[in-house]
Amino acid sequence: MFKTEYIFVRILFPFILGISIFYFFPAIAYIKWLTLTLVVVLLSISFLNVTYKRFNIYRYKGAVGILIYILFFNLGGLFCLLNNESLNQNYFAKTNCNYLKVWVNNEPQQNGNIVRFKAKVRSGYLKDKQIILSGQMLLTVKLDSLKPIQLKYGDEMMISISYTEVEPPYNPAEFDFKAWLGSQNINHQAFIDQNHIVSTKNNAGNPIIKMALNLREKQLAKYRKLIKSDEAFAVASTLILGYRADLSKETLSAYSKTGTIHALSVSGAHVAIIYVVLDFMFLFFLNKNRALRILKLLLLCTLIWGYALLTGLSPSVVRSAIMISILITAKVLSKKTNSYNVLAFSAFCQLIYNPFLIWDVGFQLSYLAVFGLIYLQPKIYNLLYTEHNWIDKLWSFTSMSLAAQIVTFPLSIYYFHQFPFYFLFANLFITIPLILIMYLGIVVLIPSFGFLAPIFEWIINFTNTVLKWIASLPYASFSSIWINLSEFALLSLSLGLFIYALAKFNKQVLFTSLFLFVCYQLLIVRDDLKVFHQRKIIFFSLRKNYAAAFINGKEAVLVSDLSTEDKNYKFSVEPALTQLQLDKIYFTNIKKDTVLGQFALRKNQIAFFQYRILLVDEKLNNKKINGNATFSSIWLSGNTKFNLGKIDTGIKYKTAIIDATNKDYKIQILKNGMENNDKDVHVLKKNKAYLVQLTQ
Repeated sequence: MFKTEYIFVRILFPFILGISIFYFFPAIAYIKWLTLTLVVVLLSISFLNVTYKRFNIYRYKGAVGILIYILFFNLGGLFCLLNNESLNQNYFAKTNCNYLKVWVNNEPQQNGNIVRFKAKVRSGYLKDKQIILSGQMLLTVKLDSLKPIQLKYGDEMMISISYTEVEPPYNPAEFDFKAWLGSQNINHQAFIDQNHIVSTKNNAGNPIIKMALNLREKQLAKYRKLIKSDEAFAVASTLILGYRADLSKETLSAYSKTGTIHALSVSGAHVAIIYVVLDFMFLFFLNKNRALRILKLLLLCTLIWGYALLTGLSPSVVRSAIMISILITAKVLSKKTNSYNVLAFSAFCQLIYNPFLIWDVGFQLSYLAVFGLIYLQPKIYNLLYTEHNWIDKLWSFTSMSLAAQIVTFPLSIYYFHQFPFYFLFANLFITIPLILIMYLGIVVLIPSFGFLAPIFEWIINFTNTVLKWIASLPYASFSSIWINLSEFALLSLSLGLFIYALAKFNKQVLFTSLFLFVCYQLLIVRDDLKVFHQRKIIFFSLRKNYAAAFINGKEAVLVSDLSTEDKNYKFSVEPALTQLQLDKIYFTNIKKDTVLGQFALRKNQIAFFQYRILLVDEKLNNKKINGNATFSSIWLSGNTKFNLGKIDTGIKYKTAIIDATNKDYKIQILKNGMENNDKDVHVLKKNKAYLVQLTQ
């Protein structure tokens, strides 16, 4: 049952399943049960191994296989729970320490006078007593504009701090920052001024990582000196050294819309290019005998892992370094290797080190892409045979691009909601420039070769220009593709079975894949019908502003004080409007009388179909509302000084909505007043957005 060549492929699935389940259901009690089960299973397997011949255990291979699956399922769960720092007894958030000793656990990212980094907690002070603590938080520091401090990886400091839990997403389709940080073992964050920091002048980081980051910093300084264009510098830094430079929105959009965004993250392709160069350099004089081949192996592995360190040990680079190290080791030692097993082994190694990597999007896409290259690329390549060398190479590159794009297609649209239509053409174009950029980018860092920098810069600018042109073509990408988890599962399963059916010429599997695809399409049609008939109001939850979308089919009126360029609009409002697949959005604000279709805003009243809103803002300060009217809700905005007691008893309403333009103290006063009058209250600040469904 457990063939040697597929051993890691087989054990990886229960291992991942164990990680996934206990990531969502963490509890200290489970550690004891998993450990106990693990011991029992290990003893059982050991007993069966000792009595293998005596009791003819070979007859029960299935039972042994199940035991091994249980073993690695428990291992996955145990590793996940042990890596969950929030379960530790000395987790910093379980104490009331406001004075903490921390150290910088990654490379700080600075934007203006704000610097952000992961802070690893070492200890804290409680009633003048130092206690050992663990865990990490996301720390944001506002720098002094006159004397800003310089923070680097490993710097230790004392901080006076008040931390809070990372907030969940409050609006529909909003990026889940809490889940993203949680997958990095971070559950708390804090914002402090520079004057709340006292450096201990100690270094607590990994010396190897610190050395690598310092080396990368020196290479970045060389690039900055040699490259004049800011955009070319940003691309070079990101592509070659793995430094997250500030790329312009236009450039990022061009790479994204053309399906070449992978070129901007140091990954397996980059490591492969480095390997090919190094292998060629040592090819002629280190292949003469076994001793020289072993020396070549050691040199290659050392240089490849040195490059991996230089790029920050990203999951994709580590995966590639592990795979290449195993492959060249097997080649030198004349051993056969199984690509699937090597791929599974590299994933297994990374997940043992950090089980939470399973939720990293780059990790998922990277492994899927390599699986596509191993399994699907040869099958696509064999569909076309040609004797012309250049056509054959072109088809080889084409088949690689197709294989990687096909297997990552469901995951890409699930996470990024778009599909690049010209990905094949763009990837074929970027292949040669990418290789040249990698080669020249490394060469210009060598002393005396800086004169090649203008050529290096020109190639980057030329590549960016062509990609921007491709991105500007009609139908360059299909955007606003939103699928839910069940639709993603159906699409993935259908695609996987379809590929397998074609490879094995299995009609039954083919019909099953087509049936699943029809089910997927029916769900998509259902979603599209919902879009055409949708009628709803969304009151968005913001920090200081207000926004309410009145949606009818594929059109909406957005009442807000935000502009389309505002970061709050792009982060909190735009994703929801995009997910709803709106074609037309009309912008207005509460101070402007507006009548558009079924929407009407006049004299502090909003009417949208049968839903009516009384708008109470600064216009009604020191005024009284008389008459007889029934409203669905009352909207309190602008830190209004309106006295709620001056609303005539003839004015009826069910719900009070308080937006974030009101001060915190005012929100509390208004909330208490409404609750005392038995009114439903929804505060649009640090609470979920308020949704009104006008159709079922």
